[in-house]
Amino acid sequence: MPSHRRDGGDAMNLIRRSRYSFDDARHVAQALQPSYPVYCLRPHVLRRAARRFVELFPGKTLYAVKCNPHPRVLNALYDGGIRAFDTASLPEIAQICETWDDADTYFMHPVKPRAAIGMAHRVYGVRVFAVDHANELRKLAEETRGVPGIVAVVRFKTEKSGSLFHLAEKFGAEPSEAVELLREVARLGMKPGIAFHVGSQCLDPSAYRDAIRVAREILDASGIRPACLDIGGGFPAPYLGTDAPSLEAFMAAVGEGLATLDLPEDCEVLAEPGRALTAQGCSLLVQVQLRKGDRLYINDGVYGSLSELVAVDLKLPARAIRLDGDVEGQFCMFSIAGPTCDGLDMVANACLLPDGIREGDWIEIDRLGAYSNAVAARFNGFHPETFVDVADEPLGDNPC
Repeated sequence: MPSHRRDGGDAMNLIRRSRYSFDDARHVAQALQPSYPVYCLRPHVLRRAARRFVELFPGKTLYAVKCNPHPRVLNALYDGGIRAFDTASLPEIAQICETWDDADTYFMHPVKPRAAIGMAHRVYGVRVFAVDHANELRKLAEETRGVPGIVAVVRFKTEKSGSLFHLAEKFGAEPSEAVELLREVARLGMKPGIAFHVGSQCLDPSAYRDAIRVAREILDASGIRPACLDIGGGFPAPYLGTDAPSLEAFMAAVGEGLATLDLPEDCEVLAEPGRALTAQGCSLLVQVQLRKGDRLYINDGVYGSLSELVAVDLKLPARAIRLDGDVEGQFCMFSIAGPTCDGLDMVANACLLPDGIREGDWIEIDRLGAYSNAVAARFNGFHPETFVDVADEPLGDNPC
């Protein structure tokens, strides 16, 4: 028979008594029998990913807070050695600065409200700001007038390079414009820096080497000695069907590019990883509410944790969970429909699951630590917000 949700108070008491910690997603389903979606967080995986990136990157690692700002995610990354953060808004800056006294924040959104610039440097001591346009630079100069040590980091456009999200369609100056912006930064009495972003989920390590070459050409043409070089984020996560090179391959390409630069000794080299640190650190436990043929209606969807599955056709490992036995049958591709009344809340060919799956079963969908809870809306009153810790490792590519 389909399982039904426990009384909300009982479920929360179980979570409190367990300190939110469970062996795995099956244990979560057994203890809570939730009809609401539950994020299964793996802090040990987050710590491990952070330590690895910090060890391999030849510079300062800035975690991109936008990727997943949940406090327990941030705490795990901090425990893994992250001490600097790429922030895109005043609330993100406040969250970091009011959590740790020894954390550095960098305001790397290229377009910022004047009030946010002023508050960032006056209240929180932010000194590094990204710009990609002359008017934004002028805004920054006016809002920080008289403040010593402000670094204006000029972001330039990169070519399309095999990334799933080509961010240069929205941000970045043309290289020729970047040359003039760097000179203007120096004329205004600020410290110049240079930055780029090859795009999110980049699968080509050479994109970083090529972008560093363009940075060198811009710096040579401008005659500027930079205070920092920010190579952005974009380092990929190992989703299903994506032949993502190893992090070592990306670092080798970065190292090759940096070797061609004549940077000042005090120049900070920065990176802004997001999904590479968090994607495998969290899975999502959802429940089947109805089955119609090869379509499963579940309690989370496009307006919640699963928007990227539509935006770029990501494929994620998933497994079925039934408390009174195994979910049997041959494995088939199922589409999913989210809980809202909107017809767009569907993902075609989303999960490979046993054909015996039915109402009341749960599904653990893995590799959802990036851009899941961070972008979830409250449409129709649905909002995934329950987090528990689990102790097991992430699902493999074939979790069945």
